Amino acid sequence: MHRITRNFLFIFIISGLFVLGISCKDKAEKGEEHAYTNALVNESSPYLLQHAHNPVNWVPWSEEALEQAREEGKLIIVSIGYSSCHWCHVMEEETFEDEEVAELMNEHFISIKVDREERPDVDEVYMTAVQLMTGNGGWPLNVILLPNGKPLYGGTYHTKKQWMEVLNNVNTKYNEDKAGAENYADRVAKGVAEVNFIPRVTSETPLPEGYFDTALAPWKAQWDMQKGGDMGQQKFIVPIKLDFLLDYFRLEDDLEADVFVKNTLDKIIQGGIYDHVGGGFFRYSTDADWKVPHFEKMLYDNAQLLSIYSKAYAIYNEPAYKEVVEQTAAFLEREMKRKEGGYFAAIDADSEGVEGAFYTWKMQELKALLGSEFELFADYFSVSPAFAWEKDRYVLYKRKSDPDFAGEHNLSLSQLSTKTNKWEELLLQARGEREAPRKDDKIITSWNALLISGYLDAYKAFGAPSYLDRAKGIFETLRSDAYINGRLLHSFKTGSTREEGFLEDYAFLARASFGLFEVTLDTVYLDFTTGLMETIMSDFYDEASGMYEYNDSSALISKIIKVDDGVIPSANSVVAETLVKLGHLKYDKTYLERADEMIKTLSPRVSEAIVNYALWANLLLSQTRGFYEVVSVGNQAEALTTELHGQFIPNALVVGSSVASDLALFKDRFFENETLIYVCTNNTCKRPVKTTMEALQQLQDFRKN
Repeated sequence: MHRITRNFLFIFIISGLFVLGISCKDKAEKGEEHAYTNALVNESSPYLLQHAHNPVNWVPWSEEALEQAREEGKLIIVSIGYSSCHWCHVMEEETFEDEEVAELMNEHFISIKVDREERPDVDEVYMTAVQLMTGNGGWPLNVILLPNGKPLYGGTYHTKKQWMEVLNNVNTKYNEDKAGAENYADRVAKGVAEVNFIPRVTSETPLPEGYFDTALAPWKAQWDMQKGGDMGQQKFIVPIKLDFLLDYFRLEDDLEADVFVKNTLDKIIQGGIYDHVGGGFFRYSTDADWKVPHFEKMLYDNAQLLSIYSKAYAIYNEPAYKEVVEQTAAFLEREMKRKEGGYFAAIDADSEGVEGAFYTWKMQELKALLGSEFELFADYFSVSPAFAWEKDRYVLYKRKSDPDFAGEHNLSLSQLSTKTNKWEELLLQARGEREAPRKDDKIITSWNALLISGYLDAYKAFGAPSYLDRAKGIFETLRSDAYINGRLLHSFKTGSTREEGFLEDYAFLARASFGLFEVTLDTVYLDFTTGLMETIMSDFYDEASGMYEYNDSSALISKIIKVDDGVIPSANSVVAETLVKLGHLKYDKTYLERADEMIKTLSPRVSEAIVNYALWANLLLSQTRGFYEVVSVGNQAEALTTELHGQFIPNALVVGSSVASDLALFKDRFFENETLIYVCTNNTCKRPVKTTMEALQQLQDFRKN
């Protein structure tokens, strides 16, 4: 989460240390001479550079900084945030730019600034610690560590007064009772390690009857059947949950899930959380109606929502979904693409020092732009005093679907579309003259891999070659700029010296590369996938749990094994998914057994909180309903595979080969001048057929038995 409740919780520890909580602005660059410059000036992260002229002697995270703390016997401050985090920059302006604060920090502490998007492993460890200490978390994340890196204090946003009180209290208590401080920090570090302990489940017992009904019941109780999404004062789009439900309702004929997911998809794109002028999705809604968003745009959200709305279009044939995909893709190309290739990480919520200034409108401004069309526009996009956001500022959102609105105004859908396209073009041009929000221009490997998958799903749904070309282009950028001597970088940009690569980079890129193989049938992508998966299994494997560690080093206070599916799926669930597909393609028992162990180990967590383990739930669903191989082999294999992909078949590997191949799934199935489709499950195949219609019928027959 980017914000948490604005109440302060003081928990006294070590007879005086205390912890408090709140949460996550960016400020415009100031063209002025700088009175201070610290070591962050040599970094390339936009977030770190924003702090390079604080009077605080910030240094980046490094072993050298930790060693300095050990040598000098000083406590360590680690302050973690990211470039588009609102409250991170509020705290910077109020606190870290203050000379009095800086004097205190510089005298008694080693102060480290971390961009959580560059070092998600550091963020994960200390976020876990803060959640253990306080019960909540958010950004900015501010922790105070012993010289050995173990956490002594944790909190989020602080005012200047609060921060100085914390620093003085912690430093005093530490110097008065080092043994007590070390004992407390040891206990917190042990707690972090316990959170990352994943006990193996080796039982061969099948899932009980009604497993998914039972697991889904608590989540269903939270569904907002009227407004879509889960109930609550704020609403987040979590694409992996929607993806699971799209598969689940089709496999289990769950009408309630069907109605819920369709309504959620509709309400999202009617709301202000979708940018009706420029395309693309904002981070989350600050209200229960999807009306007023937090205005930052993240690459990972938009990448995954390309996938979801493409898949939903194939299922529901809803024209609005196709339009959303087209507009979001246009936004990504226009505003987030780096000219050398790859896509930027984020666009800030603020411009001109005001959140949402770039995206919101005043009524008089809209009247001047739209003239005689204003009244119709205002009704369509809810521009009236009753729906104002702040005084005379409006977030554009729709209270009705296009068919309903058109019917009320005696317009055909085509006439309405012509008008809305004209309006959006006018407003986009006017918006282009405003001061634009700042962009975080890092290229993050894992997030760009998600976009490859997004464009591939758009290609499957709509068949537009441009989507496939974009997916290939991102892949080539990552292979040339992020894959160095067989190792992946997590993030890069011009002048970057970053070297870290994390499990999510290997996992997401392996899945994206396999997706390119599935669509193009080019085994170059398959070979690249296999290479990445072999690196994952050799360098990231955790013998104790059967899972894979977040990173391939042990420099932090605890290993990290992240398995929950959140705003992005966990790397471990993606690894398991790719192992399943590779295992079926190659008839590789090692891959299949590894995946099976992982899925079994997570099954208790899925049953307890399926809402947090949606991709694992999908993998379990495939096991219970049977996993299928739909294989086209022959000269026309690419065309037939493309047709099949357009169906978004749940729990199936859909692949093909247009040449003779020794891959297990294609071996001895190629015949000159004939293309056949094989539908198989559990080592049993139907007779080969020549059309996709026949293959889909065979799939239905399998599922009925």
